Amino acid sequence: MAGPPFRAEVIGSFLRPRSLKDAATAIAAGKATAADYQSVLEREIERVVAKQEALGLQVATDGEFGRTSWFGFFFEGLDGFRLEPSLFRFRDSEGGSFEWPTCVAGGKIRRRAPITLAEYRRLKAFTKTALPKATLPTPSAFHFFRFTQAFDPAIYDQGSYFDDLVAVYRRELAELAEAGCRYVQMDEVPVAMLCDPLVREQTRAEGGDPDRLLDLYVGVMRRILDDRPVGVTVGMHLCRGNFRSRWMATGGYEPVAARLFNDFPVDVYFLEYDSQRAGDFSPLRHVPGDRHVVLGLVSSKTPALERRDDLRRRIDEAAKFVDLERLSLSSQCGFASVAGGNSIDEDTQWAKLGLIVDTARAVWGTA
Repeated sequence: MAGPPFRAEVIGSFLRPRSLKDAATAIAAGKATAADYQSVLEREIERVVAKQEALGLQVATDGEFGRTSWFGFFFEGLDGFRLEPSLFRFRDSEGGSFEWPTCVAGGKIRRRAPITLAEYRRLKAFTKTALPKATLPTPSAFHFFRFTQAFDPAIYDQGSYFDDLVAVYRRELAELAEAGCRYVQMDEVPVAMLCDPLVREQTRAEGGDPDRLLDLYVGVMRRILDDRPVGVTVGMHLCRGNFRSRWMATGGYEPVAARLFNDFPVDVYFLEYDSQRAGDFSPLRHVPGDRHVVLGLVSSKTPALERRDDLRRRIDEAAKFVDLERLSLSSQCGFASVAGGNSIDEDTQWAKLGLIVDTARAVWGTA
């Protein structure tokens, strides 16, 4: 494969190194300057880019080291938002759950400056053999978690709210393309959550319609991507929530599969498939012949290292629904969607990425 997506893929975030956490703590204590932190940040990004390239990955990210979280960094770059509790809670393997804050538009959305451009330029400067990939959240994340009131009705109705968000996204993508970016991954959580019968039930109980929400999110993404810059490959990563090894939803892709794989105007799907929470591969029968699927078979949530033979077996199972030549392999999500990171150590993180590369070479002959 000459260009993206590659056989061995990286999703985005990496565990934040101790040096970066210490630098952030020093700033908070007034013992370091922003310039000190920036120096550590750039050094650590250069290190993880070199590590990805050394493993044989043909794609690299900056580990999202400069972000508070996969989503928070984006609304922090915009005026108009405040935090309110999400309608949906995170769950864990012990049956517990906890509340978390999401954004609500209490004022007009204004983009103060480019949000992802500086990240991309810095990443591009550090890559030597790998293609730099930019990651950003999908616009559904600005709506679904508080869909009953995602904005102040005195300021916005739904149409004008998304008008302003679409304008932000279109400008972000245009600037990335102008800077030379050829690979963008958009991280989608709400659509994956709509696979969960309990989430769909809660959505209805709150006065919503899961299918109409899916229609809304398809339409918004179409407005953003239908005439996207030429030469840019766009992927969508489906995630059921990833916060310190916890999740928000469970359930196979069947409830959304037909629309997900046919109506979102993207080139590649990065799909969680690391556990029974994601269901079986049968929904992949809806994937059209011009789309590519990256199977997220390696868990970023748990430290247990998968076996290559098991991964090969599962790839073969998926190939019953999507031709092997249109499949690739990755972890199911990033390793640190928030700065705190998942319940895994850095050595295991790199071992899992190495396993992805080794398995890709065994299956397809190349990473």
